[in-house]
Amino acid sequence: MLYYLLYPLREYWSVFNLFRYITFRSAYAVVTAILITFIFGPLIIKVLRKWHIVETPETIRDEGLKSHKRDKAGVPSMGGLIILIAILLPTLMWADISNSYVLIALSATTLFGLVGFLDDYLKLVQRKKAGLLGRFKLVSQIFVGLALGVFLYFYPLENGMTTVLTVPFFKSVVIPLGIFYILFVMIVIVGSTNAVNLTDGLDGLAIGTVAFAAMAYAGFCYIVGNFKFADYLQVMFIDGVGELTVFMSAMLGAAIGFLWYNAHPAEVFMGDTGSLALGGAIGTIAVLIKQELLLVIVGGVFVIEAVSVIVQVLYFKTSGGKRVFKMSPIHYHYRLLGIPESKVVIRFWILAAMFALISLSTLKIR
Repeated sequence: MLYYLLYPLREYWSVFNLFRYITFRSAYAVVTAILITFIFGPLIIKVLRKWHIVETPETIRDEGLKSHKRDKAGVPSMGGLIILIAILLPTLMWADISNSYVLIALSATTLFGLVGFLDDYLKLVQRKKAGLLGRFKLVSQIFVGLALGVFLYFYPLENGMTTVLTVPFFKSVVIPLGIFYILFVMIVIVGSTNAVNLTDGLDGLAIGTVAFAAMAYAGFCYIVGNFKFADYLQVMFIDGVGELTVFMSAMLGAAIGFLWYNAHPAEVFMGDTGSLALGGAIGTIAVLIKQELLLVIVGGVFVIEAVSVIVQVLYFKTSGGKRVFKMSPIHYHYRLLGIPESKVVIRFWILAAMFALISLSTLKIR
């Protein structure tokens, strides 16, 4: 919006030439997103409390820590609305909204946010403990993933490399998938969405980890969309994808701002409204910038959380009821070992920062 309103004025006042630079608009997308959380955050939390949209012992999952039914009850949920507003508004303000990549990212984030909102509404307002049926949530994720895969397959990128996979650490290795790329995109989207959702179990854990992932992918968006940097670092150049830097910067700002209220002890939880939207957005960005396999590194904490659940379930079924961890996802395991919640969260943030740095190092290790 501001890009269209103010950039044309550069002919009359040179200062508006700043709006041509993605770095300038990305920086202010971060600032704007943080300010929006500070403005809308208290208002939305107040409304959630007023309408009694809060966690109760009945809505807190039985699979989680028993202490959560006591400690987390009464805290407003559905705070993902704050995150969505803080991502969407700054992106609309500072990004080139005619850019197809930006529109795809906004659409995917909104769709996943709506699915999460419906789940939170049924659980917290209608008091249906199960919320949205699990199979419906899964079908929704599959649908969006397949829709994105089909779109990219039939409307390929300008360099014609849409259906190939780039491999981290290798500059010239690509894996052609052909029509199977559609299925691969669906797997990436579903996996990313559920991994972030599983990580959302302790105060500040998921949103802090998302901040590091957003920071890393913002850097990749800028490099992949800049011909000189892409050529120098020998990564696939995609014309126009640089605008996603603004989107990811808005996500970074939204994560930082939401953490203000979600840090332990949390004043609000993001709920599925936030976790599904964030997971879907990260997966979508990974696909659009052709860094799908890198998601395993960028979202290393999310991968660990998801794998811990898979391992726990498989071992439980094959061993006749034995467990690898005291509880999964793995952050609950450490809580049951007696480690304070804030310490578990900060240690996972440290891991997230390490994974983000490793992912960025792949730009030179090729």
